[in-house]
Amino acid sequence: MNTSLQIKNLTRDEILTHIDVLAGILENCVNGGASVSFMLPYSLDKARIFWRGIAESVARGERLVLVCVDAQDGIIGTVQLITDQPENQPHRADVAKLLVHEKARRKGAAMALMEALEAEARAKDISVLVLDTSTGSGAETFYQRAGWQKVGEIPRYALMPDGAMTATSVFYKFL
Repeated sequence: MNTSLQIKNLTRDEILTHIDVLAGILENCVNGGASVSFMLPYSLDKARIFWRGIAESVARGERLVLVCVDAQDGIIGTVQLITDQPENQPHRADVAKLLVHEKARRKGAAMALMEALEAEARAKDISVLVLDTSTGSGAETFYQRAGWQKVGEIPRYALMPDGAMTATSVFYKFL
């Protein structure tokens, strides 16, 4: 891991304090083509609404929001661990919205975020993580490099931000 990077677990209030930076990262990723549930045109106002909802979810104890901070640029990336699962799945969590601002990519932020997320999951006695990502994306390659197991693909699963149809690849990782 890049030793100049720090990972922080944000509270509801910290998310709201940093909402403009978090919204900027989300907007940058969506407008750059990331398939993370949003469509173009995507604005900072829409991103702020999203983060306000995430802040309330954190306050309810449904998820963790981790951010990656570097010495030069502040918050450069984020990922979520969704721990609010059905009663028969207390050992499982979902991973969502691994986002790194384009100016900070390929510097170890994504891997640092995922390693910290896995450590947080282990501390909560979570032994299975699950995620999905757009088939053929750089994210798919990243997760495979990070030791995730691909289960398969679901065709025509979602729309890319520009409206093109995409498949999703489903992954899991045992901790």
